[in-house]
Amino acid sequence: MPSLYLETTIPSYLAAFPSRDLIIAAHQQMTHEWWRTASDRFDLYISEAVLDEIHAGDRDAADRRKQLVDGLPILELSDDVAALVDSYDDRLGLLGRARADLLHIAFAVAYEMDYLVTWNCRHIANGETIRRLVDANTELGRFTPVIVTPEELLESTEEDDHG
Repeated sequence: MPSLYLETTIPSYLAAFPSRDLIIAAHQQMTHEWWRTASDRFDLYISEAVLDEIHAGDRDAADRRKQLVDGLPILELSDDVAALVDSYDDRLGLLGRARADLLHIAFAVAYEMDYLVTWNCRHIANGETIRRLVDANTELGRFTPVIVTPEELLESTEEDDHG
């Protein structure tokens, strides 16, 4: 099965109470729909960075997030991941707090995940970032995962095809 790196926004959307913001609520619903079959279709992975991030904030929400990822393989912070973060720091143009997202990208690249799934469309699933990442990885001779939202990996049904 294809390998898939779950960035922190995925367990966060799954564990959150329904949002009053219509767009976020729609993203939450799509994430729940995708999640129902995700483990049947993909080998799911998280990283030490995801674990650190899901432990933050409200204790009840953190507990719900931890429960969702319990039992998933955890990718360890390696020298390769750290080196990629340094390389991407110069190349991807993520500044300030967005630099923390370099770690998720580096995990997915270093471990050659087929997919990086996120709702972080500002810094990760962003056309400009992806273009710069492809350029950087071409220069570095590295594999680039497909970066998508859960919506892009929803399972189609026959009804979808004929309806």
